[in-house]
Amino acid sequence: MTSGSLTARAVADLVGGRLLGDGGIRINRVRPLDRAGPDALSFAVSVRYAADLDSSKAGAVLVPEALAAGAGPATRIVVPDPYGALVRVLHALYPRESPEAGVDPTARIGAGAVIGADVSIGPYVVLGKNVQVGARCRLAQGVSVGDGVVIGDDSVLGPGVICCPGTRIGSRVVLKAGAVLGGDGFGYLSDGKGHTRIPHVGGCILEDEVEVGSNTCIDRGSIDDTVVGRGTKLDNLVQVGHNVRIGERCLIMAGVGIAGSTRVGNDVILAGHVGVTDHLAIGDRARIAAKSAIFGDVPAGASFSGHPARPHRQFLRAQAAMYRLAAIVDELERLVPARAPRG
Repeated sequence: MTSGSLTARAVADLVGGRLLGDGGIRINRVRPLDRAGPDALSFAVSVRYAADLDSSKAGAVLVPEALAAGAGPATRIVVPDPYGALVRVLHALYPRESPEAGVDPTARIGAGAVIGADVSIGPYVVLGKNVQVGARCRLAQGVSVGDGVVIGDDSVLGPGVICCPGTRIGSRVVLKAGAVLGGDGFGYLSDGKGHTRIPHVGGCILEDEVEVGSNTCIDRGSIDDTVVGRGTKLDNLVQVGHNVRIGERCLIMAGVGIAGSTRVGNDVILAGHVGVTDHLAIGDRARIAAKSAIFGDVPAGASFSGHPARPHRQFLRAQAAMYRLAAIVDELERLVPARAPRG
């Protein structure tokens, strides 16, 4: 991604910050404090990073009021939230490059497909029959879209994305490379002689502004739909089982697995490698720590940790007790040899 160029004064105006120092310094890139040069903008979110700031060679830095003065770069832009300001600068300095609208000659378009205005369809894209693609969508190379799939306006499908039949995608959705939507779930009828696959006839629905990371899989429902709510973001390598319903504005980190028919509320955070068993309910605003294993329902607003997961304070107390137990065992081992043998 190519970058633009801004003066320090333009950066201050963009983020509504107070400029200290030379407003004419030209910013061509954004870098961490320890790797920034004279043409780079950096940032420090708190006094915790004062030592790094003192030694930085950055041309300008975004800082809170507590770091407005001191050693280090003389040109500073004082803002209440340096990280939030940095995000605004990134959007301005590194604008997203949009491919030209049009259909690559290697793409295959099925009968009855409807393609909106200003859509970009890349090399070797395959659209099935009766597919609907909204306006201004971007489909990168190798995307495969099954029969009857609907894609809303302004959505972006990265290289190699697969959307199976029964998938419906809202507007402003981002699917990163290798994501698979709407494949059959892991469902079998076992009778002692073997495992018979259960047909999956439900859909896979992504509401508006959902983002799905690379190589994440969201299965279609068996007889119900699998649904991901508006504004929810899924990291790479997430597995969402059949009939799962995820609420709005959730954050689901890398490696999470959610088994079938579980309900996840709104504004839930599942940290990396959380495992959730089937047919559970996780309430709104729940927070689940990394590597936790969820075997029961989680109340709204609760924070859970551990394997098996429990309320976070209980988990911390249990861990502290284990550490104390180790110290007690050490003390017992010192005392036992000192005892006189019986008999």
